[in-house]
Amino acid sequence: MRILLWYWGRRGAGGQMTLCLAEALRRQPGVRVALAISAQAELRAELEALALPTDAVPTYASAAGFLAGFARLPGLGRRLRRQAQAFRAEAVVSVMTHLWTPLLAPGLKRAGLRYIPFVHDALPHPGDPAWLWDWRLNRELDAAAAAIALSAPVAEALRARRPGLAVHRMALGAHLPAALLHAPARAASGAAPRFLLFGRLRAYKGLDLLRDAWPLLLARCPGATLRVVGEGDPEALAPGLGALPGVTLEPRWLAEAEIPALLAAADALVLPYREASQSGVVALAQALGVPAVVTPVGGLAEQVRHGVDGLVAAAATPAALADAMAALAEPAEHARLAQGAAESGRALSDWDAQARALLAICARP
Repeated sequence: MRILLWYWGRRGAGGQMTLCLAEALRRQPGVRVALAISAQAELRAELEALALPTDAVPTYASAAGFLAGFARLPGLGRRLRRQAQAFRAEAVVSVMTHLWTPLLAPGLKRAGLRYIPFVHDALPHPGDPAWLWDWRLNRELDAAAAAIALSAPVAEALRARRPGLAVHRMALGAHLPAALLHAPARAASGAAPRFLLFGRLRAYKGLDLLRDAWPLLLARCPGATLRVVGEGDPEALAPGLGALPGVTLEPRWLAEAEIPALLAAADALVLPYREASQSGVVALAQALGVPAVVTPVGGLAEQVRHGVDGLVAAAATPAALADAMAALAEPAEHARLAQGAAESGRALSDWDAQARALLAICARP
């Protein structure tokens, strides 16, 4: 089986997944892997160190570069097709959509290449830009021989949108290299629970809900702390959050190498989302034995097994969220759920199993 992994993004989960999948695929017997990546990718050195056939394409690192790049798209499309054809790729797998993906994917189909995208979201998140969303997704699905969804809600939405398209399911793995996830064990939890919200800060992630839940939690767990870390403006999303006792705001982008230590320093992850497809942060936390409290939206209740490796709040309300956070903070309950999270995380860190699942999908007619 010959697979070309395609991801032209510069940073974030797409690059991490590409690296993890490429490492695992090259270990599979009878498999050849090639990479189509961005020359500006933050993980370019790590990807090229795999010594796989790789084409690092100049994309962009700014809005001006994105606009200027349109003139190069016809040539870049031909370059991608030539790479796939010269490699004799049996499948071109898009690990995560890129702003140029819908413009180039139809050309793969016209060239007789089998295009299989991972579709992370079937609908725009509330509050996120939705301009041209349907056009983008329809272009990709029209070009696809099959699609891969990472949660049941996304799979159902794709099947409703394209009844004739084969939609396959894969679990969202812990998309950091194993060497990074082998972080030192977390320090023993003190009397006051340490909660963490981590990731890109967006309106749909419910920071205002967490803000309103926090005083309710403090009344039951005095001394509890909350770190909010990620790219975005938390005060714009939840005015007054940073002024609450025990809350620390760190609005910044984290490099991959920083993520394990950040997660390992927490007793629990909290995701107060109002909508979700699935969360890569949950998988990373579980890989480090950190349980999560989530709201019952989208694929979160599927990722977090209530009472096994975390808790799912009864509703996406401040009171229900505070109840779940307080329940997880009980020492015996936390110890049990942390053990469950570690067990779940072992499976999510098994990228050889992920590679085999991808190969089975690519081998289907």
